[in-house]
Amino acid sequence: MFRNQYDTDVTTWSPTGRLFQVEYAMEAVKQGSAAIGLRSRTHVVLACVNKAQSELSSHQKKIFKVDDHIGVAIAGLTADGRVLSRYMRSEAINHSFTYESPLPVGRLVVHLADKAQVCTQRSWKRPYGVGLLVGGLDESGAHLYYNCPSGNYFEYQAFAIGSRSQAAKTYLERRFESFGDSSREDLIKDAILAVRETLQGETLKSSLCTVSVLGVGEPFHFLDQETIQKVIDTFEKVADDEEAEAGEGEAEAAAAPAEQGGGGGGGAGDQDVAPMEI
Repeated sequence: MFRNQYDTDVTTWSPTGRLFQVEYAMEAVKQGSAAIGLRSRTHVVLACVNKAQSELSSHQKKIFKVDDHIGVAIAGLTADGRVLSRYMRSEAINHSFTYESPLPVGRLVVHLADKAQVCTQRSWKRPYGVGLLVGGLDESGAHLYYNCPSGNYFEYQAFAIGSRSQAAKTYLERRFESFGDSSREDLIKDAILAVRETLQGETLKSSLCTVSVLGVGEPFHFLDQETIQKVIDTFEKVADDEEAEAGEGEAEAAAAPAEQGGGGGGGAGDQDVAPMEI
């Protein structure tokens, strides 16, 4: 699909100062399945939606381990994300071999952004059609970055990318002020709740999401489905209890006027009841 004569080449500027091919790559990120990241002072949680192409196929992996202290979640073209995650893994290994220390998260993000930017300035290349949420822990604390296909990068307290991510962003914006002091368990719960917001009415099950955690004294690892399902059952039980209490309150409120009506004259009471019986 061509918008106009200025979108046939990534190096061609439009009169309004836009690079349409880069914008198309950013649009590819919005079409991918949702990915969510949150961080506190000591932990980072990455979560994503497992979306299969059909009922006969399995879902593609959307969260990758880069090192014991770095992980990445992607939205967009999975093949591009796989190539970039392999590049990040190579950078982390080379730094560790050369300097005998873990690669700082910010430095890796800059290298990744530089690699993405080159593809916006070469006519024989195309931008990477994938957005990456890079979570990690180094000497300065926990970090969460978003790398854009344009080569820009931003640090966040919490962020969501991919399809239907706006609902998750709304949830995170209401809660992000408490994330800094959140415990590991609370971060995981908030990540799963944010994933549920992106499903828009579909029942959340452990098979529909992947969650990974890293933190102080805790290398990057994935949570198993049993652990995720226990968290889901916990807050669904709380929601059911709240609905039951609300229903009891409504029943009591409805019963009170009925009792008052029964204490009045018989004729007036019959007139009130008759239409209800019909």
